[in-house]
Amino acid sequence: MLELATDPAGELIGLQLANMGAEVIKVEPPQGAPSRHSGPFVDDVVDPERSLAYWYYNVGKRSMVLDLAESGDRATFDQMLRDTDVLVSSLHPLELRRIDLDLETLREHHGDLVVASVTPFGLSGPWAERASSDLVGLALSGVLITCGYDDHSLPPIRPGGDQAFHAAAAQTHIGILLALLERQHTGRGSLVDVSMHEAMAMTVELANMYWHYPRVLVQRQTCRHAQPVPTQPALFECGDGRYIYFVLILADAKPWRQLVDWLESEGLAADLSESQYADLTYRQDNFAHIQGILEAFFLLRDADTAFHDGQARQLPIGILNAPEDLQADPHLNARNAFQSVKCPAVGDVAFPSAPWRMSAWAAAARPAPPTLGEYSPREQGR
Repeated sequence: MLELATDPAGELIGLQLANMGAEVIKVEPPQGAPSRHSGPFVDDVVDPERSLAYWYYNVGKRSMVLDLAESGDRATFDQMLRDTDVLVSSLHPLELRRIDLDLETLREHHGDLVVASVTPFGLSGPWAERASSDLVGLALSGVLITCGYDDHSLPPIRPGGDQAFHAAAAQTHIGILLALLERQHTGRGSLVDVSMHEAMAMTVELANMYWHYPRVLVQRQTCRHAQPVPTQPALFECGDGRYIYFVLILADAKPWRQLVDWLESEGLAADLSESQYADLTYRQDNFAHIQGILEAFFLLRDADTAFHDGQARQLPIGILNAPEDLQADPHLNARNAFQSVKCPAVGDVAFPSAPWRMSAWAAAARPAPPTLGEYSPREQGR
C-alpha cells in the first residue's frame, strides 16, 4: 500500500491497514509529512524525528521521499503503483491539481488498483476546493453544537482527538475493504471518494432523530448526551478528588432498586427506600433531592471503591481516568492494549495496539515509526 497523507485521516487509514498486516509505504515530500512538525516532541526536543504525533500515526510503516511535481520522482511513483494494491490519498483537490495527479485517471491506468481519497468535501461538487480542519468538520456536520457545557453563554467545545479526521478515516477504511472484496469478483479496482463532511454528518447521534420526528433541537450538556431538555448530571466527585461517571436512568426500575440497595448497605439511603420513591413521577419530581444524596454518597468513598462496588451491582458506572492512568489499568493490560516498540535513541515505547483481536493470527511485532526517507525501492530490488 502507498500512502499520500497530509492529515490525520490519511495517516490513520495507513495505520489501520498496517495493523492488519499490510506493507505500508508512506510517500513524503522532501520536508517530511506535516505531522513530523507537530508536537508534542520527545523530551520537548523539537525534531521531526521525535514527534509523538508522527510516531502515533506512523508506527509500522516505511518512509520514502518523493517530490511528485518532479518528473523523475513521478516516474518512480508510477512504477511503484504497478505492484501496489491500495493507494490512499488525503491530498486536497487543489494539491492534486498542482502536481497534476488525477486519481480517476490513475485508477484507470492501473486497472486493479484501489484508490482511496479522503478530503474535506470530496473530489467533486461546489465545495470540493474549500479548506477545512478538524474543527470545521465538527462544526459543519452539526456535531460541535452538541458538545460543551450546560451554560450556553459559553461557546461549544471542540472534542479532543481529531474526531472528524478519525470518523472520515473509519469510513474510508470500510470503503477500501469493500473495494478489495469487489476486486476479488471483478478483477477491477475502484476509486473510493470520501468526504469528511459527509462522514461526520452521520455521527450526530440523537440530533437527527429529534429533528426529523418531533422537530426539536438537542441542547449540549456537561459530560452527557445532548437532549431537547436538560437531564440529570452524571459526573460525581469522589473523596480522593477523582471523578466517576454514573448514569442514573430514573425510568428504569431495576437499576433504581439496585442503587437504593447499595445506599442502604452503606446506611446512606436516607428516605430513598420509602414507598413513594417506587413511583417514577415522584422520583422525577424529587430528582434534586436524589442528586444531593448521591453527591454526598460518592464524596464519602474513593473512585476505585465506588467503581468496583457499583459494577458489582451491575450499575453503569466508570472512572474518569487521566491518560497517564491507562497504562496501569489491569483490564487493558490483560488484553495487551499496549505494545512495546523499540524506537531509536529512546528505547522501548508503549504504543496503543490495534483495536481488534484476530483468532486466526497473533499481533505481529511492529517496527518503529520510520525516519524520513529510510526506504528506497531500488535498495529493495523493486
